[in-house]
Amino acid sequence: MNILHVPATLPAAPGPAADEGLPVVPMTAAATLDGSSVRDGRSVRWEAHREQRRRELIKTARRAIHRLGPDASMEDIATAAGTSKSVFYRYFKDKSGLRQAVGTVVIRQMQERITAARLGAAEPREGVTAMVAAYLEMAHTSPRVYFFATIPSDGDTRQSGELRGFFDSVTAMLTEPLQRLLGDADPALLQYWPTAAIGLVRAAGEAWLQSPDAPGKADAQTMAAQIAAWLFDGVGQLVPATAPAIFAPVEKGQS
Repeated sequence: MNILHVPATLPAAPGPAADEGLPVVPMTAAATLDGSSVRDGRSVRWEAHREQRRRELIKTARRAIHRLGPDASMEDIATAAGTSKSVFYRYFKDKSGLRQAVGTVVIRQMQERITAARLGAAEPREGVTAMVAAYLEMAHTSPRVYFFATIPSDGDTRQSGELRGFFDSVTAMLTEPLQRLLGDADPALLQYWPTAAIGLVRAAGEAWLQSPDAPGKADAQTMAAQIAAWLFDGVGQLVPATAPAIFAPVEKGQS
């Protein structure tokens, strides 16, 4: 299922009047004389209306980014969404706010899939491979949305708490299977491996996402298995046993 891309037809968005006005709450017998119950009811309904509208805008933004790319401007996104740029600014303040909102939705969905992949594995290496595959498959459903949600642009170097929390949680999920695999390994050194692993997974995965689709390109499962092999076995498996030593000392007089 394509989760990053949202192709479903959305209900018609409220017009400017709906964005600006408060939903009408009829007076009831339960209302107090000073009108506080009416105000509270209107406030609740207004917040629910805003949240629904915000979700709709996030969906339409994701669809627009899927078509236009991660560098799409707020104006381009608003036009594709069939509304004005001012509406997006009203709900998200700026492009960074929209990026964080989209990222929150995308990253939570990815985290759910990765957790499910881990829990369905029978042994550590299988779990790591399944987690990496889930990450790659979801990112591959719409690389443009993935890069919009995870890589700041326009000079914005900030990362949302959701993004940091996502990779922190994946690091934690990698730690447990590794501990079970290595048993009594030195815990002082073990703590560095999951952090390094995330760096490898993300760097290799994003390079794979950006490479053009071609007949020889590995699919997500094959790429996940290769990344897991690098993590567990190192790069030595790719080097022939008869290959010369890469770090052999250089003889004097040689450059």
